[in-house]
Amino acid sequence: MPARYQHLRAEQILSTLDKLRDRIVARFPDAGLAGVCSELIETAQHSAKEAAQLARPSYGWRAVSLLLILGGVAAQIAAFKFLRVQSSMLSAPELVQGLEAAVNLLILFGGAVWFVLTLEERGKRRRAMDSLHRLRSLAHVIDMHQLTKDPTIVLDAQKTPASPERTMTQFELTRYLDYCAEMLALIGKLAALYADRMRDSVVIDGVNEIENLTSGLGRKIWQKITIIGALEERGA
Repeated sequence: MPARYQHLRAEQILSTLDKLRDRIVARFPDAGLAGVCSELIETAQHSAKEAAQLARPSYGWRAVSLLLILGGVAAQIAAFKFLRVQSSMLSAPELVQGLEAAVNLLILFGGAVWFVLTLEERGKRRRAMDSLHRLRSLAHVIDMHQLTKDPTIVLDAQKTPASPERTMTQFELTRYLDYCAEMLALIGKLAALYADRMRDSVVIDGVNEIENLTSGLGRKIWQKITIIGALEERGA
């Protein structure tokens, strides 16, 4: 039986984001949050495609590694054949020098193979970390949008000339904050796509960092929603 629920499905995340944008546009058609969600969808599409690409092996680099291995084996065989043919004509110091050259050749080819093999991994890691950086930046942008959405607007507090314009009702403010929290949670899931597709420890650490970031920002938002609920109960 195929494991349907053991891996994140990028198409489901994208579908959820599309529905979330529609909800934001329907509720707040003139708010900048809808534009942020649209940009998040574009980033999500890129992340889904890239995570799938990074999960596939790079056959070009592996072919180069195989050629290097075959070249190294051929060079070692040729070197040992030469030493065997020439061993009767060489003195002991010359034979030791020949063996040392063969060993150095083996180390050289081994290092080249290791470099090519890790080059694939490092290239994938760099691409993943660049995408995670974009997701981290979007999380901070969303946090900026909810920053001035203060629950105390439901109170008749005296405004100052520097106070931001606040026209939302209690219900609208709660929905706005809820949309921000959902977007942050979906950013965490987009980051988790890379951890789901790759086993690189550096990438997994980066994913954990973003999940911790979005969880922390989400907790701040839910604290505001809780305050609004408490104020509504007090005024009821």
